Amino acid sequence: MYTGVRFMSEAVTACKDDHCCGHDHDSGHGRDDGHCHCHDEGDEITLTRIVAAAVIYALGLAVNVINPADVMDIIWLKYAIFIIPYLMVGLPVLAGAIKGIARRELLDEQFLMAVATIAAFAIGEVAEAVAVMLFYQVGEWFQDRAVDNSRKSISSLVEIKATYANVEEAGVIKRVGPENVKVGDIIVITAGERVPLDGIIVKGASELDTSALTGESMPSFLEPGQEVLAGFVNGTNTLRVRVTRPFEDSAVSRVLDMVTNAASKKAKTETFVRRFARIYTPIVVGAALLLAVVPPLVIEANNLAIWADFIERACVFLVISCPCALVISVPLSFYCGIGSLSRRGVLAKGGNYLEQLSRVETVVFDKTGTLTKGRFHVETIAPVEGVTPEQLLGLAAHVEQHSTHPIAQSICDAYAERLGVAPTLNMPEHSDEVTETPGHGLCAECVQGHICVGNDKLMDREGVVWTGDGQPGTIIHVALDGGYLGYLVVSDEVKPQAHEAVERLKALGVRETVMLTGDKQSVAERIASKLGLDRVFAQLLPGDKVTCVEKLLAQGNANAKATLAFVGDGINDAPALARADVGIAMGAMGSDAAIEAADIVLMDDNPARIADAVKLSRKTVANARENVTLAIAVKFAVFVLGAFGIANMWMAVFADTGVAMLCVLNAMRLLHAK
Repeated sequence: MYTGVRFMSEAVTACKDDHCCGHDHDSGHGRDDGHCHCHDEGDEITLTRIVAAAVIYALGLAVNVINPADVMDIIWLKYAIFIIPYLMVGLPVLAGAIKGIARRELLDEQFLMAVATIAAFAIGEVAEAVAVMLFYQVGEWFQDRAVDNSRKSISSLVEIKATYANVEEAGVIKRVGPENVKVGDIIVITAGERVPLDGIIVKGASELDTSALTGESMPSFLEPGQEVLAGFVNGTNTLRVRVTRPFEDSAVSRVLDMVTNAASKKAKTETFVRRFARIYTPIVVGAALLLAVVPPLVIEANNLAIWADFIERACVFLVISCPCALVISVPLSFYCGIGSLSRRGVLAKGGNYLEQLSRVETVVFDKTGTLTKGRFHVETIAPVEGVTPEQLLGLAAHVEQHSTHPIAQSICDAYAERLGVAPTLNMPEHSDEVTETPGHGLCAECVQGHICVGNDKLMDREGVVWTGDGQPGTIIHVALDGGYLGYLVVSDEVKPQAHEAVERLKALGVRETVMLTGDKQSVAERIASKLGLDRVFAQLLPGDKVTCVEKLLAQGNANAKATLAFVGDGINDAPALARADVGIAMGAMGSDAAIEAADIVLMDDNPARIADAVKLSRKTVANARENVTLAIAVKFAVFVLGAFGIANMWMAVFADTGVAMLCVLNAMRLLHAK
């Protein structure tokens, strides 16, 4: 849950400030972060201006058709008619070109378009020059709209941050900024308000909309003692919540912070395109210059018609040379891929991780909290002869109530469910002295005598002869004054989506699914068999998990492109998450350490989302490659045609802006991918 999206919000802001379309390149193409699409600051080209320029341009063409001899043969009038629409759509481009020259960035798109159209004016191709600029701006407008739409799926996450908190002090409620609230303060959240900070409900019960963080459409009913997270929306009743984390460490802040890094973590495909653009653009510009000068000098230096012909060909080269389609389409593919995943409750910290995930062949799972709920329940009560199940469970519960261990809590919950009353401190069975041995269990001096509740190691230490070995689950023994009373079998519940997750991954071609756990072998094998996992490694320490991951990575070296993903949720999983090619963490219940170490976060802890992420990552990479192939193929074709004088400015504009639009629209398909 604590992943992030601030980079998306910052990208949105940057694009608004600089009128950028979200292109991300530094190819000598203008800006380091965003290819500015010919909008002067504070003077964005609007649809109204484009339409007005198009109308005037159409009237100019109409005059030429109706009476060319009397009007359009007058050179100054011809220029006067077409200069108006040219300046309407071209001034921001010219201004941007001048700024680029001042920054010593001569090979950006604005400079190339300015030089090409001015050269067209110089050789008398006035109408064609206006058409180039006009259709270029039309393409830019459509491109801007497409990019804006692609942002919506991610930028909406930025809006999950509450702007205020209602702090209750001595019965008085004060409205303050969330950053001014301290841990331990009581905040009041009324129906319809967004939760400003993480905390525990101390009073009230309500349904809360958790979709902003988890992607889960169904509201969750929460009551006193349960945790609420910043970004949730209170649905029905007023809640009083004790703040457990400062604002900077809240769920929403972590979400916004961690996406900041995503912008800098580019896929290899993106970095390749940037390097390619940085090299090929100056080469093409140089080729255009040579094309404009060398052939006329060789053929007939004094023939102005030949000079005009080759200057026009050079202008076509200049328009084509801008790698706009390349540098926007690939980042946008990954941008849309990340956005599409975010709507499914999966947040990727960068495009590079999507590219890694697309090649995954081995998926390694932690067990508890990942494939299982991490919530234990008493599955079996097995007392010895002469002891009732209620008596066995009661003795165990009244001792285990002194422990915070999840298994202890499950025994207390089972007692409360079976007998209708929770074990309490003032009951006759209450222990006066309790000793807990980590990894073993508890012993207590009670009214009944010396009670021991724990595993077989504790029984062996106390000299108790026990039974129940080989049971599928965690066995908790109970003994009184050295006499064995029976055992409880406690099991972790398998998540209902776990089997679906494994099946879908195999259907996607994942070669091997593996489970790593610190639980005993019999329990691990039972769960692995139930879920259809290929291999299982049990009774592992945290360090052992890293060792297993490294061994699996070494085994997969036969295919250099194949990657390994590790899925976990706990602090003990953090080293393995960091070591794997792709670390995937459970965001709702996962530890901060696991989430920090992971590359991808499942915000609703649903393991089936892993298959969604793999499937969409492959679509994203394929989409980016499609865009690269289309852009390079069209540009190369128009290059060849231009060199032989076949291609005109219209074809050049299509090779640049037209192809960019097609690539953008292709990338946009990812937002609706299933």
